[in-house]
Amino acid sequence: MATYVRYQSPVPDRRGRRIGIFGLVNMLANRGWLSAEEERFRRTTNDWYDATYVNPSTVDPTIYEDNPHAAAWFVPTAEHLLEPIPGYLKILAAHNLPCERFTSTSPGRVVYEDPHQVVVVPHEPEDLDAVTTFMWLPPRREA
Repeated sequence: MATYVRYQSPVPDRRGRRIGIFGLVNMLANRGWLSAEEERFRRTTNDWYDATYVNPSTVDPTIYEDNPHAAAWFVPTAEHLLEPIPGYLKILAAHNLPCERFTSTSPGRVVYEDPHQVVVVPHEPEDLDAVTTFMWLPPRREA
């Protein structure tokens, strides 16, 4: 059975979503908290990902809007797409922002699939009353 891979926050945000590795690094960048070297890595590597595989939102612009808890997982054959992940993890560690690797043979109901990834709605929505810690970043500082 295929094992899918996802890197995400171990705790949900205030809307109950567990933000993925790219979203976490992009949030730091949007707040202006990355060093020049970190921003260079983020921009160059994000551009590589954009050129290498499809963003599901370009195929279906409402995919996350209609499925607010949906999450993208790498398919097992997308090993080449995992190679840059340590660079993203290094940035997150430098900013003390946790990110964990999750694997599953059945991460949820598939709402999108291509050769590199699946977007799934988790089988069971998270019980936010049982969560004791939420991810929170201060609002973006205006320059």
